[in-house]
Amino acid sequence: MNNAISKRLIGGGSCMCRRLYSTPTVRYPAAPQATPVRLSQGDAVADGSHFHNNNNGLLSLSQHVCAARMSHQKTFSSMAGGTMNVFDRNMKRKQKNWASMLPDTQKYDYLRDEVGRRVADRVYDIARTFPLALDVGCGRNHIAEHLSKDIVEKLFLTDISENALKQKKESEIPSRCVLADEEFLPFRANTFDLVVSSMSLHWINDLPGAFRQIQQALKPDGVFIGAMVGGETLYELRCSLQLAELEREGGFAPHVSPYTAVTDLGNLMGRAGFTMLTVDVDEIQVHYPGILEVMKDLQGMGESNCAWNRKSMLHRDTLLAAAAIYQEMYGQEDGSVPATFEILYMIGWKPHESQAKPARRGSGNVSFDELGKLTPPSSPARSKGQ
Repeated sequence: MNNAISKRLIGGGSCMCRRLYSTPTVRYPAAPQATPVRLSQGDAVADGSHFHNNNNGLLSLSQHVCAARMSHQKTFSSMAGGTMNVFDRNMKRKQKNWASMLPDTQKYDYLRDEVGRRVADRVYDIARTFPLALDVGCGRNHIAEHLSKDIVEKLFLTDISENALKQKKESEIPSRCVLADEEFLPFRANTFDLVVSSMSLHWINDLPGAFRQIQQALKPDGVFIGAMVGGETLYELRCSLQLAELEREGGFAPHVSPYTAVTDLGNLMGRAGFTMLTVDVDEIQVHYPGILEVMKDLQGMGESNCAWNRKSMLHRDTLLAAAAIYQEMYGQEDGSVPATFEILYMIGWKPHESQAKPARRGSGNVSFDELGKLTPPSSPARSKGQ
C-alpha cells in the first residue's frame, strides 16, 4: 500500500480490495459530440514530431477554447435529448483550484497517488511502448510519476484546474499541459496511442459523451485505462448525514454526490465504441479520527460535493449528531472511523482489424450436451507407457 495512505491510517487501519470482472448491460441516453479543435501544437499532436518538453507551459489556445466552452457548458449539457446535468462544473473548477493552492496540498494526495499507482500498474501490464499518451483530468500528475519514459515516450496532461497543472509533480516523461474540460476534449481524432484517467470522470455530466470523445481521440488499436469512484463510495458518511438530518430537521438533502455503479460501465463503454472491455473493482478503506477529519480531507482533495441540488449549509446540531452516529455505527475499537472508497477500473480498446474477434454466432460444431462425452486426448508419453 502507498506509504502516504499507511501514515494516514490510525491504529494500523486497513486497505481492503476485492475484484470482479464483468461486462454488464444498461441503457443510457445518448449525448452530443464535442467538436474537435486544432491546438496550436496540432501538427505535433497528430504525428508526434516537433514535440517540445516544456513542463511549465500551458497551451494558450486551448485555454481560450476551454473558457469559451465552459461558459456555455450548462446550456450544452441540458440540450441534447436526455443528457443529465447533475454537476456544477464551474464550482468543481473552483474547488480544485482552491485545493491545489493549499500550503500543504500534498498532504491530501494519498488517495489519488495510490489510485494513480494502480492505474500505472495496468499500463505496465500491456507489453508495448506508447509514443504519445493523454492523461484526462490529471490533477497534480498522479499517474505519470509512476510511469517511465521507456513505456510512455510523450504525454499530454489535461485538467479543468489551472492551479493543479501549475502545481503538478515532476516526472521523467516529457509532458505538455493543456487546460481543458474533460467534457470537451480539444483533440483531433486518431491522435493518441494511450489515454489514461484517474479520479476525475465521476464529476462528468455526460459520461457517455466523454467516453466517445476519448475513443475518437485514440488511434486504432489504442487503449483507454481509467479509474473513477463508484456508487458505494463514502456510504458511511452518506448514511450518517442522512440519519442525522432526519432526526434533527425532519428530512435530508444530498451531501454526497451521486456516483456511477459498476453495473453501468460495461455498456457505457461498449456504446462508445470500445472493444475487449475489462471492468474491475477495488475498495480502499481509510481510517480517520472522526467525521470532521473525513470532510476536511475531502475538501483538501478538491472532492467536495458540486451537485446542483447540494445543500449550501449544514447545521451545527446536525453535524454533531452525524459525528455521533458515524462513531456509533462504524467506529472501531481504537476510536477511529472508516471511510470506504470504491474504485472502478476500466480498460477498453479502439477497434482494429488485427484484434481477436469472436467466432460467428452458430459456427460451433459441438453441443454443450455432448461436452461430458468428449474424451481428452492422451499424451504421447502416457500412450507409450501403456
